[in-house]
Amino acid sequence: MLSRVADSLYWMSRYMERSDGIIRMLKVNYASSQESVMMSANGSNRSVLQHMVSNKENPASIINNIISARENARSGQDHIPRELWQCMNEFYHDIQNKNLKDLLQKEDPITILDNLHKHCTIYNGTVDMTMMRGEGNSFMSIGKYIERSLQVGDILAMRFNENDTPDESKKLVEHMVLNGNFPRSIIYSINRLQRYFERLRSEKNTEAYNKLNFMIGELHSRVRYSTADSIMRQGLNQYLARIKEDLYNIANALNHHYFAYSL
Repeated sequence: MLSRVADSLYWMSRYMERSDGIIRMLKVNYASSQESVMMSANGSNRSVLQHMVSNKENPASIINNIISARENARSGQDHIPRELWQCMNEFYHDIQNKNLKDLLQKEDPITILDNLHKHCTIYNGTVDMTMMRGEGNSFMSIGKYIERSLQVGDILAMRFNENDTPDESKKLVEHMVLNGNFPRSIIYSINRLQRYFERLRSEKNTEAYNKLNFMIGELHSRVRYSTADSIMRQGLNQYLARIKEDLYNIANALNHHYFAYSL
């Protein structure tokens, strides 16, 4: 597969996974804020939603992520199914709705976020049902699980409270970091990252493959052979920072060895 196309599919998937994670986080945070007397400033909460959903001046907003995802999908359009392009196009036009900002201010935000999340669900289902299990799908899956691992690490770092009891902290780490059966855990994503990268093995790129495979394997072993107790002794934030650094190094090496191309 051409490096430019692989790069586009990889980033399309990362932007879509990022959007999905942001929507999930916004739903949970908004619902929680409505249940708290201390955070009942509804107007302020809605302003935050507008900033994170529809503000084009915010690089991290959902609208900017979807625009970037669609641009990358267009670059790789000949290598994705027509149904996948259509569902991304529908998401793009929905998020571009000029009335979205007003709707977030006047209507039930949860209903609006549910509608946006529906697009993410349709996207994931369409990828699963229509995408050929070739290199394109592997690069998309690699992007998805790198992004998910980074997001889960950030969420866990924010969620961690030094006032939690040792048992509460241990259960959180066991579930969010070490539970291989939980699709949102760090080890689950790293397992999938390793699996999909192994599918890129080829005689044409042995040196690059071996280098990346070693980096991914090293990260996988570090997490796999960790325990909740060893993580807490090391310090959760320090542990998560190391994982995040490793993931960024893997992403940079992937870009250097697989996506670098000359104009």
